[in-house]
Amino acid sequence: MLDTQSEQLNRRGNEHFSRGHYTEAYVCYAKALEHDRLSGDRRALTATLGNLGNICAVSGRREQAQSYYQEVLELQKIRGDERGIGTTLANLGNLRADAGEWDRARAYYLEALDLMERSGDHPGMAVLFSDLGLVARETGQYDEAMRYYEQSLSLMRRTGNQGGMADAWRMMARTYVLQQRYDEALACCRTSQGIAEREGDELRTGGARYVMAQCYEELGQLREAAELLEHVVQMDRKYRLPKLEENTKRLEALRARLATGEQQGSSQQETHA
Repeated sequence: MLDTQSEQLNRRGNEHFSRGHYTEAYVCYAKALEHDRLSGDRRALTATLGNLGNICAVSGRREQAQSYYQEVLELQKIRGDERGIGTTLANLGNLRADAGEWDRARAYYLEALDLMERSGDHPGMAVLFSDLGLVARETGQYDEAMRYYEQSLSLMRRTGNQGGMADAWRMMARTYVLQQRYDEALACCRTSQGIAEREGDELRTGGARYVMAQCYEELGQLREAAELLEHVVQMDRKYRLPKLEENTKRLEALRARLATGEQQGSSQQETHA
């Protein structure tokens, strides 16, 4: 069992993390780390270092996160924790993917996949197939990306991960967008949105709408794109998401294009009158 004080600090840190209060979460995890190093409890130390790696990863401190994850990996190897090693390798892959180092990310993911297959970690594999799909998509291997996303979707369905299913459909949609296959992309988005709405998941619903807005904009259906983007901006504002400013400007640009089109249409009608 985790040491009581360490467990309390990590729990408090997790609560801050879930609310997006990363500075407060980091302080809790750092205090837990001091305690764990003094106690010598390797299990507690592994958990705390993993949390520190995660908080650094989401706040853009990749090299610091890498250092924490590497230490976690060494501790997991000492304990022979194959499932844990697989998860940490996937986290290391995520860091490299965030940096756009696709070959290094793929190497970590494939090593993690081998371990997850051996340990029967199907939930982990479901996420990992999606990660491999991202790497394939970003390197232009669209058919390979779709195969990975389909494998992810299959495992998400088997493990009952509804949120993961919504994500997989949205990722497939984004892959179709890159190929300018907008009808297929919209169909995937609608499926993703339907799953998210049934789950009452506003953020994933917004994610599907964001891709749908992009499709409609590319197809020249600006009114539909603007209506969807309005919902997205509402979600950005409600949850204080990082793309609020970017999406607000995009929505304003769409509205300006619509207004210009309406003015031009009105002028043409007056000319023909």
